Amino acid sequence: MERITWDQFFMAQSHLLALRSTCTRLAVGATIVREKRIIAGGYNGSISGDEHCIEQGCYVVDNHCVRTVHAETNALLQCAKYGTPANGADLYVTHFPCLPCTKTIIQAGIKNVYYAKDYKNNPYAMELFAKAGVNVAHIPFDEAKIDFLQDDKLQLTLDMLEKLRTFGASPEELAPLEEKVDKLFGQLLKV
Repeated sequence: MERITWDQFFMAQSHLLALRSTCTRLAVGATIVREKRIIAGGYNGSISGDEHCIEQGCYVVDNHCVRTVHAETNALLQCAKYGTPANGADLYVTHFPCLPCTKTIIQAGIKNVYYAKDYKNNPYAMELFAKAGVNVAHIPFDEAKIDFLQDDKLQLTLDMLEKLRTFGASPEELAPLEEKVDKLFGQLLKV
């Protein structure tokens, strides 16, 4: 197994945090890092003690769920709660920050924002980051890097394709399935 970079490591942490999200519309995770050490993490979800979207559904106002606190804000609030300065730190987040989170990130003194996926990237957010001197970088993340069963899943898929061949599936019928396997796993091992 290849060793992942620091950026991929912290982005993987953000993706793991996103698995704790209680939002049914978009699961987001954020990790705050200083000198290659994780100082805080957050995911989008309801405030402590309130109903969660996964239990009650989203509370949507103006096409935005107002029930949740965003991952970036939760991570910054964790810093505040435990007295850990965020000033000068880096933020790794699964999706491009929304405009309100952008303002919070800038006010907290975050110097670098690394995000894995574009999501309604607001041009004004980019303008604010630039004015504040915050470096923003897209760090593509391969979620398969944290799927420790990927090899088993690939083998099962290839076994099923082979079984379909034995049952008489034509190359034309198998071609779209093989393309999907290739997209999912990045490689199609011919059996």
